[in-house]
Amino acid sequence: MATTKINHPDLLDLDSSTGATAFPKGTTTERPVSPEAGYIRFNTTDNVMETYDGTEWLILDTAPLPTTSDYLVIAGGGGGGTYNGGGGGAGGYRTSYGTSGANSSAETNLTLTASTQYSIIVGAGGVGSTGQATSGANSSFDSIISIGGGAAGANAGTGRVPGLDGGSGGGGGGETVSSGSSGTASQGLGGGSGAGSPGYPGGGGGGASVIGANASTTIAGNGGGGIASSITSASITRAGGGGGGTRVGYTAGTGGAGGGGNGDNSGTIGQNGGTNTGSGGGGAGGNAQVGGNGGAGVVILRLPTYLYTGTTTGAPTVTTDGSNTILTYTSSGTYTA
Repeated sequence: MATTKINHPDLLDLDSSTGATAFPKGTTTERPVSPEAGYIRFNTTDNVMETYDGTEWLILDTAPLPTTSDYLVIAGGGGGGTYNGGGGGAGGYRTSYGTSGANSSAETNLTLTASTQYSIIVGAGGVGSTGQATSGANSSFDSIISIGGGAAGANAGTGRVPGLDGGSGGGGGGETVSSGSSGTASQGLGGGSGAGSPGYPGGGGGGASVIGANASTTIAGNGGGGIASSITSASITRAGGGGGGTRVGYTAGTGGAGGGGNGDNSGTIGQNGGTNTGSGGGGAGGNAQVGGNGGAGVVILRLPTYLYTGTTTGAPTVTTDGSNTILTYTSSGTYTA
């Protein structure tokens, strides 16, 4: 049944308006002397909308809307191993905007409460070493925690050291033929195994989307590939595993797509993981040489611009994409909704 619009001099027609309606306003002492139930006005003393219920003036509920934020949280990558060592594992990769780590589905975005301050922690990359490399540090956004990438295995002068589990696992060292380490469910994948004579090459570190490759006796393992995200509008791949190192004259592993450091085969240090990609460092190619450092992580938020408060610490880079504002944290800070 069709609806008929009734034109009446006592009715205020707002159907065709796309602007705003100006309500009466004034101080508390300027309220109407004899108000009737249903009166609405803006109180300039208290800066609130108020209505009269027939007995008293009541404040209208003007609670702010909750903010729903998408996120990408990548932990620091693991350090590469020494002496024909494995590649470091990539930092854990969690996101609500596209594919998450280990090729899992996007996670649920976060609903932020107005006026609440949320902590953002950006994990540092692990350090390559002539002994045991270190794993990357965790990154987090409120309850979303990504695990640091696992350090690589190595044939250190102080003894053989294993690769470590992490967001993605570190690659195993050569010579001792150590196995790669494990990744974390829905964050990253495992590292590859090292191999023996004659090259004693290390295995590749695990990446966010690809397992680190096993080494053969003459070829070190490549690092596993990372994952591309368009949360900032541009598609950027991050969280690649480091390539394994090997003896001079043999083939070193290449770092995984997304910033993984290359392994070495010249008797020197492994390559560092990419800055703020959460990628693993490459394995070193000689005795007492240092594996590459893992890349620091990153935390990125994406939220509607009309709900963006602009209240931050930690100096995030702020950009826009259509009707959304993107905050990229390359160091720790906060966001207040």
